[in-house]
Amino acid sequence: MKQMKQIVTVFLLGAMCLHASGQNKTYPFEVKISGQGKPSIIFIPGFASSGEVWNDTKAGYEKDHTCYTLTMAGFAGITAQPGATFTNWETGIAGYIKENNIKNPVLIGHSMGGGLALAIAADYPELVKTIIVVDALPCLPALNNPAFKAADKPDCSAITGQITAASDEQFSQIQKMSIARLVTDTSKQILVAGWGLKSDRKTFAEMYCDFSNTDLREKIKNITCPALILLEADFKTIKPAIADQYKNLKTATLQYADKGQHFIMYDDKDWYLKQLNDFIN
Repeated sequence: MKQMKQIVTVFLLGAMCLHASGQNKTYPFEVKISGQGKPSIIFIPGFASSGEVWNDTKAGYEKDHTCYTLTMAGFAGITAQPGATFTNWETGIAGYIKENNIKNPVLIGHSMGGGLALAIAADYPELVKTIIVVDALPCLPALNNPAFKAADKPDCSAITGQITAASDEQFSQIQKMSIARLVTDTSKQILVAGWGLKSDRKTFAEMYCDFSNTDLREKIKNITCPALILLEADFKTIKPAIADQYKNLKTATLQYADKGQHFIMYDDKDWYLKQLNDFIN
């Protein structure tokens, strides 16, 4: 009897350890779960943005879908983690999907989050049902240099030094100037700039450098799921260059907004929501 009690005790302790291990798994993002239903939808925000950027979007889906809203570590006030790279973040999101048994989710990503959605769908085609990419390109530097080649080991020391050494006032001015070119709604400019100001400077710099060295143009040929690509209105003037970037994504449907800039969900909200609803439903 005593031996049996010892076996039971060992079993229970083991189960507790396994549960604690699962609960304490560290991912390179914070996740908020809301709603219920399938398919699940995973929302991935863009560079230095909070998951709050999806608030208006996910409100229309929480009734029928389980929504997982991410904010990447080091961005918008979330505690930074070492080893922040585009590849590590892609691996972290894919791992979360597998380890939490999220079956065939829809991935919706904005900007760099759109790049992550493309990368996940290309490297883990069995994981996702569909992807929606909001104003992102497979290779942003290639817009100015179509012959761009990603460096094996980019030197990020210069940009990291500049950004981390900037005063709070200087960094604030940089944020305000850049955000003004990304969203037309002035109230949203303040909101988005605030996320950048709350971001960890080192993560901000390293991810800016790393994403600027990311080229997914060849990799996206491995994507097999349907892909909706929503693009800002200004990109209509360079449609051939955009089409060239996406030429290897055979499942892509490209749609251009009627108005607005990079944050389409704010600048052309009605058009944007209609595109999502038509595609998901």
